[in-house]
Amino acid sequence: MSEVVLRLSGIEKVYNRGKPNQVSVLRGADLTVGRGEVIALVAPSGAGKSTLLHIAGLLDSPDKGTVEIGGEPMQGRSDRKRTSVRRSEVGFVYQFHHLLPEFTALENIVLPQLANGVARKDADARGLHLLDSVGIKDRAAHRPGALSGGEQQRVAFCRAMANTPKLLLADEPTGNLDPETSDRVFGALMGLVRETGLSALIATHNLELASQMDRCIRLDGGLLQAD
Repeated sequence: MSEVVLRLSGIEKVYNRGKPNQVSVLRGADLTVGRGEVIALVAPSGAGKSTLLHIAGLLDSPDKGTVEIGGEPMQGRSDRKRTSVRRSEVGFVYQFHHLLPEFTALENIVLPQLANGVARKDADARGLHLLDSVGIKDRAAHRPGALSGGEQQRVAFCRAMANTPKLLLADEPTGNLDPETSDRVFGALMGLVRETGLSALIATHNLELASQMDRCIRLDGGLLQAD
């Protein structure tokens, strides 16, 4: 395999441990994502795919197991180090765009770059390039409330890509859109991912979209299996 961008080994996660309503969500999940690889994560609701993505993106910690990003183990790292890796190496996209309503589309993409120490002029240039890549550069000065659902989600994609991450994690990124818009927006996302050679783990219920990725894995019974 090419360079490993993400490796999950023996990931276990239990909620309400020791209580009558204890739930074992992940029971030893293993996953390796290579550089430039795009993987579909398919699972029924409540199976733990969001938990898996949060652990992979350092938003949550496993009870057991290890997470490596870019070959670097994340267990035992300080909060500052984990935040730094999450900010620079990982991009997130959710089902709902979570854009800041008081800022324009471009500003929503610029802000993460400024937080990462990028000069404003360079951040503006990258933001406009990303918006152009997904076909909505002409909407750069519009606030989220003036954008359609599909446009909002494309801005969210660009924001996730703002700091040139190695890994994109997406949780049902088109699940809130109608089928026609979903196809169009997913096409924009895949174009952006392929253009940059990014690695991506994308959770989706849509098997047609999953078939367009490099491979598909299923989360079942707390374990990951090739589908």
